Amino acid sequence: MENKTVWKKYSTKQNNALEDFSEKYIDFISECKTERECTDYLVSILEDNGFMELSRLLNGNTKLKAGDKVYSVNKNKGILAFHIGKEDLEKGMNILGAHIDSPRLDVKQNPLYEDSGLAYLDTHYYGGIKKYQWVTIPLAIHGVVVKKDLTTTIIELGEEPNDPVFFISDLLIHLSQEQLEKKAAKVIEGEALDIIIGSKPLTETKTSKSKEKEESETEKESVKKAILKILKENYDMEEEDFLSAELEIVPAGRARECGLDRSMIMGYGHDDRCCAYPSLRALTDVKTPEKTACCILVDKEEIGSVGATGMQSLFFENTVAEVLALCGKNGDLAIRRCLANSNMLSSDVSSAFDPTYASSFDKKNVAYLGKGMVLCKFTGARGKSGSNDANAEYLGKLRSIFDEDDVSIQLAELGKVDLGGGGTIAYILAKYGMNVIDCGVAVLNMHAPFEVISKADIYETYRGYLTFLNKM
Repeated sequence: MENKTVWKKYSTKQNNALEDFSEKYIDFISECKTERECTDYLVSILEDNGFMELSRLLNGNTKLKAGDKVYSVNKNKGILAFHIGKEDLEKGMNILGAHIDSPRLDVKQNPLYEDSGLAYLDTHYYGGIKKYQWVTIPLAIHGVVVKKDLTTTIIELGEEPNDPVFFISDLLIHLSQEQLEKKAAKVIEGEALDIIIGSKPLTETKTSKSKEKEESETEKESVKKAILKILKENYDMEEEDFLSAELEIVPAGRARECGLDRSMIMGYGHDDRCCAYPSLRALTDVKTPEKTACCILVDKEEIGSVGATGMQSLFFENTVAEVLALCGKNGDLAIRRCLANSNMLSSDVSSAFDPTYASSFDKKNVAYLGKGMVLCKFTGARGKSGSNDANAEYLGKLRSIFDEDDVSIQLAELGKVDLGGGGTIAYILAKYGMNVIDCGVAVLNMHAPFEVISKADIYETYRGYLTFLNKM
């Protein structure tokens, strides 16, 4: 079977809608490079579309009815939103679930040091990356600093035209004979991923001391002292405030249209924000659905979905219980029935076929740019280890509703059987007994600082998500 490109089927009106959707997505992915930024941005979209914060309703013991729209935020790093349907909630929900964390470098808790006249921030990489891809490119710093008095300072440096950027150095080609003989995994070591943030020493002098002593004390870690002075003046931040900071190092700059035909988008964090954004947009655009529509946006997927903000936490289950209670359904049995009767699209990306590395893919079972939304029956590694394997009946139903709305789909695997693999949040939700399948956008350069997707694919994925919420 050969899937056709979706570009040829669009009318002028659909092409205009595609470009409008892509433009808004480019703004989103350019402005949201951390899970906190994604949460704030997407909550504003929810509220603009009439969604109410669940905690406010709980305080007033407000009852929910068909058509009501609510959301809850998990520690500023995730969102769970519901559009209450006409059917009894115990009959299940239609769920779109994506993650909003992406591979990056995290600043350590005791990071600032000086070496040979250069000031550095020590980092620890987050998620699966090719370390050599992160050197010599312009980097930005995003995150929060929480002081002991619990005041919070937001930091975003490297995105505006007048902002400074940062970088990780690499050995010049003239001296890199030994380096080039190393395996790619060892060319750049994890402990070498420290960003350079300054080189200008503090020039203040203390006239009360002798000149020699004054110069000696001024020169000792003088670049580090200059950086601390800048942090104090601009952010009222002391060195010890790094202890309670969450600072993420990400590629600097906006996402851009890609290709002479402007058919693609290049940017940081398509995995998995190119699925998170259309998931939430589908939720806000659906009319009062028959089945309750739900959108889950979680953190920590790139490191195993762990912690209080990952999919393995009880935040999802607990919030569903609260919503059920406001719908007049109490007790553990109601929760279990609701979850077991639900359907889910685990909205996550898939690898796109790359002709340059064709030997890594099975051409018959791989996704292609521009050929529509990707369904992955299973993920995992090698012998499907760690995967959710969707059943044929569920796939058959999905094919039917997508065909009804002329949504272009392609079935794919991550790569050749024995070459590796990857996972998503699908298996975690499947434990409740619900139907789950991975479904999203094909990506080139996955997990690189700059990834590439097709405008047609993200728009077709949005259309597919909307069909799922309306008709499943």
